[in-house]
Amino acid sequence: MTKKSALQKARAAYQPKLPSALWGAVKAVEGEPTQSVADQEEIKKLFPNTYGLPELTFEKSAKTGKALPINVGVILSGGQAPGGHNVISGLFDGVKAINKDSRLFGFLMGPGGLVDHNYMELTAEIIDQYRNTGGFDIIGSGRTKLEEPEQFEKGLEILKELNIKALVIIGGDDSNTNACVLAEYYKAKNAGVQVIGCPKTIDGDLKNGLIETSFGFDTATKVYSEVIGNIQRDCNSAKKYWHFIKLMGRSASHIALECALQTQPNYCVISEEVEAKKLTLNDIVADIAAVVAKRAANGNNFGTVLIPEGLIEFIPAMKALIAELNDLLARSPEFATLDAEAQRAYVIANLSAENAATFESLPVGVARQLSLDRDPHGNVQVSLIETEKLLSEMVGKKLKAMKEAGEYVGKFSALHHFFGYEGRCADPSNFDADYCYALGYNAAQLINCGATGYMSSIRNLTKPSVQWIAGGIPITMMMNMERRNGKMKPVIQKALVDLNGAPFQKFAQHRAEWAENTCYVYPGPIQYFGPAEVCDQPSRTLYYEQGGK
Repeated sequence: MTKKSALQKARAAYQPKLPSALWGAVKAVEGEPTQSVADQEEIKKLFPNTYGLPELTFEKSAKTGKALPINVGVILSGGQAPGGHNVISGLFDGVKAINKDSRLFGFLMGPGGLVDHNYMELTAEIIDQYRNTGGFDIIGSGRTKLEEPEQFEKGLEILKELNIKALVIIGGDDSNTNACVLAEYYKAKNAGVQVIGCPKTIDGDLKNGLIETSFGFDTATKVYSEVIGNIQRDCNSAKKYWHFIKLMGRSASHIALECALQTQPNYCVISEEVEAKKLTLNDIVADIAAVVAKRAANGNNFGTVLIPEGLIEFIPAMKALIAELNDLLARSPEFATLDAEAQRAYVIANLSAENAATFESLPVGVARQLSLDRDPHGNVQVSLIETEKLLSEMVGKKLKAMKEAGEYVGKFSALHHFFGYEGRCADPSNFDADYCYALGYNAAQLINCGATGYMSSIRNLTKPSVQWIAGGIPITMMMNMERRNGKMKPVIQKALVDLNGAPFQKFAQHRAEWAENTCYVYPGPIQYFGPAEVCDQPSRTLYYEQGGK
């Protein structure tokens, strides 16, 4: 047994709080039938058995009849996010509350564990070792995509062998897309297996009106904001460096925006704004250089810049290039056999003239990174592109030209950081500990009421946890059609930063002041013990979205 720290021992005693609707017996109340967020006819045709289901809300029930025991399987899918262990703890307690003889089985190392029949039974002794801890190490995670009938059938073999009647998939938008496809397949076959999803991703892009936030976002952004605050304190002490800080967030800028709201840096790029305004890379560089020059004129040759890792994909010219590159590489298996020089020539020769010109204009290293191996979903691995270094180098060149033109007087010295993995497995904040436990316990209730193809939903999250609203939404409600690996496929639509939304508007209202002056906030480390105003606060994003001032 691994030795536990003093904090781990203290956190093991923390009892997450549940919405009052989940105390004791519950009943499911059906809302109106739903439809997909877009491409309704296509999605309905692909999911005839799970499309159009109603929203579900749980309320207290006067009935106390004993339910039969049920065997449930659980999968952790995709990248880690703080709170995953509490989802499993809540699910375990929930199925045991339904009937003490219910059993929970964990499939090892992600969806691949289901296909390969690798599993373990999760007992109270095991679960108790992982309550309120970070990481996914209780059963491990993986990125195997569940999309082929052969995989579904192999999974069904072990589900039948273990008499598992429900499967809970804990993951992000792609993982829950898999859950939606699997639910439809098993429903069409009348296989007797329910499939329930839980919304996980630190990126914050899996949400809508009924999924207010994905779990892990709160903890991860608090971890990043602590370190950004530390850097800003050092920055304001040494007064000689500009820190370019890249943050996770491939498809949306929620993390960068949240960290900006928490720490008040001198500059923060919001990818969605870049796309909306059709900004070029040179436009962004010129804007940052102008801030650097203005601060230097006031004697401040230091500052911080926050950059979302997916920025490159939001610059219109780059977005068009990447889209064509994705299609080209998806249909060109021979590309991987070429050396680097031949790969570059191949890309330039096979792209449209406009995109080939953009590709050729990039630094060789960046162009090379754009044509490297895709992730399992066919996407550019943007975390490998050192955008923070690219921007700082370009800003340095721009400032040199400005100095020669007499438009800049100062010194510019840049340091670089990328915060990503540091936040994915942190011990969950009190908010995430409570939210995740409630998501898991709620998933057990969705299973108990016979739901399939649903995502566990806990709402009203800025209120005390007893006032949270529990229920579920059909996963098909979040689906649309997108191009993946050169083909149109049904996937959950990502939630981007809303430029008209309250969080961005709050940022936009103050960023000019933060740029010129030193307005840094130092959030400090996550606090687990103490007054609620210190320990239990939700993210700034959620606070402003729910009407906070």
